[in-house]
Amino acid sequence: MSKPARQIAFEILLKIEKDKAYSNLAIDSAVKAFCPDSTDCAFISRLVYGVTERKITIDYIISGCLSQPISKLKKEVLVILRLGTYQLVFSDKIPASAAVNESVKLAKNNKCGFATGLVNAVLRKVANDGFTIPEDTDNVKRMSVLYSAPEELVKFLSYHYGESNAEEFLKAALQPKKIIIRVNTVKTTPEELKSLLEKEGVGVSETSVPNAFQINVNKAVYELESYKKGLFHVEDISSQLCIEALAPFENCTMIDVCAAPGGKSFTAAEYMNNKGVLYSCDIYESRTDLIKEGAVRLGLDCIKTFVNDASQFNENFPEADRVLCDVPCSGMGIISKKPEIKYKKLDDIKELLPIQRKILETASKYVKKGGRLVYSTCSVNPNENRKICDAFLKEHPEFTSVKALPHIERTVDEGDYLTLMMHKNNCDGFFIAVFDRK
Repeated sequence: MSKPARQIAFEILLKIEKDKAYSNLAIDSAVKAFCPDSTDCAFISRLVYGVTERKITIDYIISGCLSQPISKLKKEVLVILRLGTYQLVFSDKIPASAAVNESVKLAKNNKCGFATGLVNAVLRKVANDGFTIPEDTDNVKRMSVLYSAPEELVKFLSYHYGESNAEEFLKAALQPKKIIIRVNTVKTTPEELKSLLEKEGVGVSETSVPNAFQINVNKAVYELESYKKGLFHVEDISSQLCIEALAPFENCTMIDVCAAPGGKSFTAAEYMNNKGVLYSCDIYESRTDLIKEGAVRLGLDCIKTFVNDASQFNENFPEADRVLCDVPCSGMGIISKKPEIKYKKLDDIKELLPIQRKILETASKYVKKGGRLVYSTCSVNPNENRKICDAFLKEHPEFTSVKALPHIERTVDEGDYLTLMMHKNNCDGFFIAVFDRK
């Protein structure tokens, strides 16, 4: 018998708090273990993601209702208070009485009976007082609390993109998540897929990119017949634009050096009309297996998967017309999907920088004369992006920089480079640099 939804949400949030687990992985694990129905699953996800992405705001509210520092609370009690506060302040579909009473019940059922009075009192105060920020609060603190972002991150984004863009970016990260799909043009057309999806009860709307739709669906995407038939794959607009910048073509040879889970490889193969050869690589076999499964479902047999360390040159790969170098990164551009990322220290990226440089250096060796290399990240941190690319160009005069997607609106002027922003380009934060070999 499955556990109550709030109990599962509590256990997931406690695991995230104690083990620093990623919310999406913790949710998947818990749902598989307890198999709640789809309604429960959606409610659990909403609670876990909601509490995680609003954590700083929620803790600010709770602190205003305590006579002791929030750090003194037992982790279990803090998680219960966060759950209750989220329901009271950010969920208008849950009655206040249910949010308070169910939180008290959680305390009783999780060896926190000693705190039932505290939980009841704090949450009733939250229900009565709501949430305000004093007018004299300085702008960094205000943005930090309002958008649940560490002050360090607020300052960083404001420095590089200006306060207005920083605020709009952080605001956009809290908006409801969109599901974007890419039409498999090898198997169908946008018109045919749109018709089939609508027959399955899926809401379909156009996007700014050809062969891409935004969908609204009341069940898991992988349960759709059109998905099972391989008529589309899920991929954000930013990744699709990355492949547009790379411009693979029919019968070309392409290498995707850090390909998993495979979305960009799939889109590239569709650009190639499934003709030519695409080496789709990752360092772990479990991840190349994911790519292989996706390619089979989509009927993209030009994709050949290889277990390969992108930082080490592989003599078995041929010279390629197109090379994609989508390196491991901080993920600062996808905080809307993985909200835990925004709470990490900015210094944590230092260990990534040499890896990113090494992978770009190695990837460049596969590009034939007249070929194209694209470097990309799902980050908006210039240290991972334009600084690495500037250094690469200085060391490699055989490559020339090309303006990435000149028709796309820029947030800041970065010359030929392009940083996509959630609020400006209606997609994940993402960086694209294009290099042609002379």
